[in-house]
Amino acid sequence: MSDDVAAELREQFRTAFEGADFPVTGQMDLVPALPNGPGTRFEAGDGAVSMSAMELASKLDGHQEFPYESVDELVDDVMAALEAEGIL
Repeated sequence: MSDDVAAELREQFRTAFEGADFPVTGQMDLVPALPNGPGTRFEAGDGAVSMSAMELASKLDGHQEFPYESVDELVDDVMAALEAEGIL
């Protein structure tokens, strides 16, 4: 996956999660921050990568290490997990 796609996703995640009440202790702490709740979609690369927040949560299972103290710390882990899963 290209660096542009990764950068686009990183920005979308940051925008979506920056309104969360940090520190967050679990995935459910993030839901109120999402603009469309669990149905919020993340898409990049003209649809090359497309997933809902619920799909993202299932892909991150086992990769996240809560609590997260900041949005940047959370997004860094999300990106690393997507890379480890072969999505990026």
